Amino acid sequence: MSAPEPTSSVRRVRCPQCGEEAEWSLANRFRPFCSERCRMVDLGAWASESYRVPVQEVDGPDGELTPPSAD
Repeated sequence: MSAPEPTSSVRRVRCPQCGEEAEWSLANRFRPFCSERCRMVDLGAWASESYRVPVQEVDGPDGELTPPSAD
């Protein structure tokens, strides 16, 4: 009985920028993006503040809006 052959299946993911399939391996230096172009478009969106992390504001004891504590 021979040993099972290792599978060389490479994980494929969707590019967050364009939706094309991209290889998730060391061979793809732009992962999770499919290309340098998609990587740079995404970086530009962050740099121009097109993407923002949502912040939930909380009412303070005097009714004023205050940011959440950074514990």
